[in-house]
Amino acid sequence: MGKETSQKINKPRAIRRLVIWYKRNSAVTSLVDTAASSAVTASNVAGNVVSGAGSVVSTASNVASNVAGNVAGNVVSSAESVVNTASSVVSNASSLAKNTLQPLVFDPLKRLQNNDNILDRVEESQSRRIWIAVDGMGGDYAPGPILEGCLEAISRFPINIKFVGKIEKVKDAAEKTGLLGLLENEIDNNRLELIDSGEPIGMNEEATAVRKRKNASINVAMDLVRNNQAEAVYSAGNSGAMMASAIFRIGRLKGIDRPAIGALFPTRDQTRPVLVLDVGANTDCKPSYLHQFALLGNIYAKDVLQVKKPRIGLLNIGEEECKGNDLSLKTFELLSSEKSFDFGGNCEGRDVLSGSFDVVVCDGFTGNILLKFLESVGGVLLDILRSELPRGRRGKVGSAFLKSNLLRIKKRLDHAEHGGALLLGVNGICVIGHGSSKSLSVVSALRLAHSAVNHGVMDNLNQLQKLQVLNS
Repeated sequence: MGKETSQKINKPRAIRRLVIWYKRNSAVTSLVDTAASSAVTASNVAGNVVSGAGSVVSTASNVASNVAGNVAGNVVSSAESVVNTASSVVSNASSLAKNTLQPLVFDPLKRLQNNDNILDRVEESQSRRIWIAVDGMGGDYAPGPILEGCLEAISRFPINIKFVGKIEKVKDAAEKTGLLGLLENEIDNNRLELIDSGEPIGMNEEATAVRKRKNASINVAMDLVRNNQAEAVYSAGNSGAMMASAIFRIGRLKGIDRPAIGALFPTRDQTRPVLVLDVGANTDCKPSYLHQFALLGNIYAKDVLQVKKPRIGLLNIGEEECKGNDLSLKTFELLSSEKSFDFGGNCEGRDVLSGSFDVVVCDGFTGNILLKFLESVGGVLLDILRSELPRGRRGKVGSAFLKSNLLRIKKRLDHAEHGGALLLGVNGICVIGHGSSKSLSVVSALRLAHSAVNHGVMDNLNQLQKLQVLNS
């Protein structure tokens, strides 16, 4: 009780201390700006001196004799030396301002972020260790990066891994990447187990191939969940095959017609992402499907995102209830009459990332386009920012101060930071990774799976069966 209380108290205290620090030291931020401005001014002055010296030389050469010209040349040479020295001093001053003042501005924020990570690790270390089945052969770069991510996740979170794949290929990949020793060590510690399987379902294969190839890696991993040997499953392979395998092996929740893939999108509020579903499982939907997606998303937002009263939105082309196609109009009627969640009305495309909604529902065709578009935004935005930064010494000074901010922007927009999407509506916790997932994405996805298990998502999803709408 004492540890939990101190953790809840320490975090708000850290935030208050950060606010007080910034108020008391606002002059430091001003000093940084002044230093950068002074560096630019000094550089301009130095340039003017050089330009003036050049004009003097030109005039002296036209008027004076050769002797006078030589004297003027010597004077200019000395002047250029002085200017170069001045430029060097300006550069050193800029570097000194950066190295001395920037840590004063940003270090407290970094310390707070590090404290948050420490609190997360403490919370995770206190939760129970769970087994997660991983389709080690699924994904564009499997099995090497998938194994690397699993080994990293084991060291960071209270999880054990049942790594499913062709054992010979897994060990060969581990040897090539220098992970063989760590792999064997984790096996000896009973924190990782290799489970032999057949080849994976290819990205270009039909989802129905899971019915013919029972020893495919995704099927073997799904059977571990069905037989209670694992509490969650992760795969970066064929998402359609994973959905089909989940339906055939562990089944749908009672009353749910179609499972949906829910993905987390960043919003203006870094601590409050929005859940968008469906993002690809069902390209053609009925109004009843979208209604069920809203019910599933509401529970996920409460349990995993810890939102007390999630606000549900319906993706549409306008806020008015009369807008949209036939699917949108009929779905609006269903969601408006639902009493088990807070329906906030239609959500336009510009509002998805605004933070106004906690859950946004749509058909899988629209959701998948939205997901793929968002994945490109981060890289494009950073490229634009880089191209717009000023060149030369001024740009270098400005870039030095913006570097940490740009990295944080990239991190917030990088889909690898979220790792995967939950397949909601099946009778087990399934996390679908991006086909191009590498170690960072795998770590993030396994953390998502661990969080879903420990927050009792399945217990609450099973409560949906009691709702009248799912029994009608």
